[in-house]
Amino acid sequence: MQAMVTGFGMTAAGMAVQRVVIAAGDLTVSLLTLGAALQGVRLRGVPHSLTIGSDDVALYEGAFRHHGTLIGPVVNRLTGAKAPIGGVLHRFKADAGEDTILHSGPAGTHRKVWTLAETSASHAVMTLDLKDGEGGFPGNRQVRVTYSVQAPATLRMAVEVTTDALTLINFANHSYWNIDGSDSWFGHRLQIAADRYLPSTPVFTPTGEIADVAGTEYDFREERVAEKNVPPLDTCFCLADGRRGLTEVLSLTGQSGVRLRLATTEPGVQLYDGWGAGAPGHPAYQGVAIEAQGWPDPAGRAGFPSIELAPGEVYAPVTEWRFDRV
Repeated sequence: MQAMVTGFGMTAAGMAVQRVVIAAGDLTVSLLTLGAALQGVRLRGVPHSLTIGSDDVALYEGAFRHHGTLIGPVVNRLTGAKAPIGGVLHRFKADAGEDTILHSGPAGTHRKVWTLAETSASHAVMTLDLKDGEGGFPGNRQVRVTYSVQAPATLRMAVEVTTDALTLINFANHSYWNIDGSDSWFGHRLQIAADRYLPSTPVFTPTGEIADVAGTEYDFREERVAEKNVPPLDTCFCLADGRRGLTEVLSLTGQSGVRLRLATTEPGVQLYDGWGAGAPGHPAYQGVAIEAQGWPDPAGRAGFPSIELAPGEVYAPVTEWRFDRV
């Protein structure tokens, strides 16, 4: 058997976008070649997608450009749209009017149509080549992402990146999750295995402090109900001091009893409560973005793990979303 591959429409630039459906066990997943996006996740017996998506290709070039997409070469923010690489300061192209780059600016991989390289009934591989100097990032980089579904209900994402010059690499899937299909994700129960977090500035860049969660609103080590602005979330939780073996780090449980458990090799997970993620027909706070990644904006910050990738190395993070009922 093969994946179901259909046309999804055309981008504004006239590039064809494909939709790919893969499945195994109780889980069916739909993907888009635009942004290597996770468009929908359907669990048998649940009448709605567990992640927020759209059937409108134009929306994925606009307000939904961060919904479910695979964001790189550097997810999150770089202060002042600059960073040293190998001790040499590089400046990056930010979006118009911005002085801090978010999600690699115009060079972000979520804005691109990926090549569908391989499929089966339960997996799909997409590839993308990034040219040296695009957006200010050095290196000709080859990117490969494999999404696979495993019974009874696990979705696995494995990314591989190589480069021919020292560069910065930090990818993350940016899906918004709402297990209950409701207007807001508040009321879900959340648990995060992190005893530290990164306080941020008013423009959501790290201050450089690595703070203990103990005694703060950012302590989710024991499961608790998520509430609006308790705390406000656009925050990196520190899971480890570097990449490690695949480790379960987070759970999100809807009032329905359906649960998502996140496992990752990455040392951080950024949670964004969706206050600014609304689109026509989609209210703010509808879903929570859960982004397994390296710590953001690490250059020159003591204790932050490096996100540099050198020629001959392979960047190979893995993230799994595991679904069940409690």
